[in-house]
Amino acid sequence: MVPSKHLRSLSSVVAALAVLLTANTACAEKGDIYLDKLNLPAGFKIEVYAEGVTQARHMTRGDKGTLFVGSTREGKVYAIVDKDGDHKADEVKVIAEGLKLPTGVAFKDGDLYVSALTSILRFDDIESRLDNPPAPVTITSQFPDKYHHGWKYIAFGPDGWLYVPLGAPCNICEEPGYANIQRLKIEGDKVVKSETWAEGVRNTVGFTWHPVTKHLWFTDNGRDMLGDDIPPCELNTAPVAGKHFGYPYCHGGDILDPEFGDGKSCSNYVPPVQKLGPHVAPLGVKFYTGTQFPAEYRNQVLIAEHGSWNRSNKIGYRVTKVTLNDKGEATSYQPFIDGWLQGEEVWGRPVDVLVMPDGALLISDDYAGAIYRVTYPGISDQG
Repeated sequence: MVPSKHLRSLSSVVAALAVLLTANTACAEKGDIYLDKLNLPAGFKIEVYAEGVTQARHMTRGDKGTLFVGSTREGKVYAIVDKDGDHKADEVKVIAEGLKLPTGVAFKDGDLYVSALTSILRFDDIESRLDNPPAPVTITSQFPDKYHHGWKYIAFGPDGWLYVPLGAPCNICEEPGYANIQRLKIEGDKVVKSETWAEGVRNTVGFTWHPVTKHLWFTDNGRDMLGDDIPPCELNTAPVAGKHFGYPYCHGGDILDPEFGDGKSCSNYVPPVQKLGPHVAPLGVKFYTGTQFPAEYRNQVLIAEHGSWNRSNKIGYRVTKVTLNDKGEATSYQPFIDGWLQGEEVWGRPVDVLVMPDGALLISDDYAGAIYRVTYPGISDQG
């Protein structure tokens, strides 16, 4: 008989291969774009901001207006430039290539930070050097080389530290040092201090800070192989360091794991602010901080749901809105834009959202290789 721990390891390997194969299938070809199939609230408009951004993942904006976009297995980092201010890309440049999973991008003090599989890289004074990008400075190579959940969203917090997640290297397992969110204090060309901010986080691929409280909020992808409808994915907040969000023992705030939950209680872990759909794969998340959209969107949560990969009937493939009250409690969870999923056919997969200075919202799509721009001209302007 094969020992159960070996069976668990084998099942994790099989699940990892399935994820990789599915991701490659989803992103292998540039899909056609069907904006007319998208459903938006009345008064909103969506347009293509940029095309040809293969495997477009996470986004950040430079001080001079350059949009930087990471990718996954494409291994590239893009710089997108709108030269004439018409809100459409005039140039899509590749400023780095040959990197391992350069998913996350963050901008600070004129420099671009990129997360690779094991490293954080920095491209100095990048907006002045788009035509001749500098060789990257390696800030750290402290991260493991495991591909399963090895891609990393990164962002600088209000405290000036760089926040970096370390996803679980499996579907479900108990591995010390993984399933957390860390923060790095960077001085010069090196990390001078690192700390764990949150634990029990299976795989967050998007986080942000509340514009008023400055508390950290993040999405988390729920485990697989418990069926179509459990567990839910999650929207969480970690206002202080040291909280544990349940993985691998408890999911969704009230579901004990059948393998790792023995002897545990969900009451010992932080429950989600909002349970999201099961297997919707929530990635990028932002508070809407602009003034262009109607007032009910101000300081509310917008989430890019990448979509399920192994559910019997697909779910996700949309951007959703979570409405919060003054206490930071969720009062509703509903679609904001959907239509990338038509029946069981997929033509787009939202990855990240980014609020622009004019209040427009950008959405990246790694399946269509595109960036979309959402605006609110108003109902009267729609004809």
